[in-house]
Amino acid sequence: MSEPGPIAPEKERGLARELGAWDVAAITAGTILGSALFIAAAFVPRAVPQPTVVLVLWVVGGLLSIAGALTYAELGTMFPEAGGQYHYLKQAFGPLWGFLFGWTALLVSQSGSVAFLGVAFGEYLGAFAPFFSTKHLLASVSIGGWTWAPNTVQAAGVAAIAALTAVNYFGVRQGARVQNLLTLIKVLSVVGLIVAGLTVRAKVSPDWTAPLPTVNLVATMGLGLLAVLGVYDGWYQATMSGGEVRRPERNLPLGMIGGTVLIAVLYLLANLVYLRALPIADLATSPRIGENAATALLGPGAGRLMAAAVLISTLGCLSSTILPASRLGLPMAQDGLFFRQLARIHPKYRTPGASIVVLGVWSSLLTLSGTYEQLFNYSIFSIFLFHTATGIAVFALRRSQPNTPRPYRVWGYPWVPAIFALSSLGLVVNTLAERPMESVLGVGLVALGVPVYFWMRRLHRAEQR
Repeated sequence: MSEPGPIAPEKERGLARELGAWDVAAITAGTILGSALFIAAAFVPRAVPQPTVVLVLWVVGGLLSIAGALTYAELGTMFPEAGGQYHYLKQAFGPLWGFLFGWTALLVSQSGSVAFLGVAFGEYLGAFAPFFSTKHLLASVSIGGWTWAPNTVQAAGVAAIAALTAVNYFGVRQGARVQNLLTLIKVLSVVGLIVAGLTVRAKVSPDWTAPLPTVNLVATMGLGLLAVLGVYDGWYQATMSGGEVRRPERNLPLGMIGGTVLIAVLYLLANLVYLRALPIADLATSPRIGENAATALLGPGAGRLMAAAVLISTLGCLSSTILPASRLGLPMAQDGLFFRQLARIHPKYRTPGASIVVLGVWSSLLTLSGTYEQLFNYSIFSIFLFHTATGIAVFALRRSQPNTPRPYRVWGYPWVPAIFALSSLGLVVNTLAERPMESVLGVGLVALGVPVYFWMRRLHRAEQR
């Protein structure tokens, strides 16, 4: 059975290579550094309430993310095209694996991330404009036992998604400029928190020698590391914009690795500030850990400034997620594995306009439905499953395509990609053991793509007749 081939070679697709190393670094840093540091960082002391282990987990998570960036950099310079991971899995294991990644990302993980960030933006906006609240409903529709009641927080999220979708539609350079500015602001805000938080007198003295949990220690550590890597998630996003990077053989590895290292250092220092601000039990239950820590150390004015920083950080993370994620539908459509309309490049703006709009619309629907968070939780398992496959792809491609140019070869081969792949696999196994229901549903979402893949192939062949 013949496989559907690409519709047009890369040089004819019209994508503008306008992103440099600073843009790649901004996408990488901006995607990682979102609301998670200020909100979801509380999940780590909740899983492992021991200060020393908390910091160790942040170091380990940073090193694993850097190992991932090094691994993806080799693949990104081999196939510097829009879609990133889709191409790596397709080249290493066949088009079905590439499609399953793209299907899961578009259906849940990428679109769910956009929806989650949109709602987080709306929630923090409510701290400054009380009109935006989950209590302020726009409508209430009941059908049987199901009720749909969108609120003003969701509306703010949709508005932010629509605005940033429009920015990216009208040119990658415009999207990159907005992204670079937002990333700069939020990096400076975190640096300000760190400098102020480490220079003032600590409110608490962490007990660095506190005993570790004695029950299910390995599983507990695994859940803590999973929480850390969830906060780090996004270091690979820039590879999806590989088709728009100038000199990808230089700028892609430089930007990805540099951006990941920067955020790893900031994350470690920020969590040290948290531990100096509040008792670890309070950190574990804090709904707004960044704001609460700033208030405890520096006063209510600083907490208010931190809330503003979170608002900007969330918007910046939303921007840096939309920019690369919206490129994923393009190569799938060009390979005849998705709707052909998504293969179009805008003749004037040289952006994948249809793909950008589809991601924006679907993410907005998830935002309004209120199911985005549940779906995204189901996709965590599949994210690490595909990370495992991508780590293995480095070894598979070295064997199957030894003569393909590799402008950048992963440092520390074979150990670095092996450590990355094995750690991702370990997290898959741990998640399966500790959260079997979410894992099974995550596998179900991936498996749902198999019949869709064969249906798309059949549809493509029918169109060619």
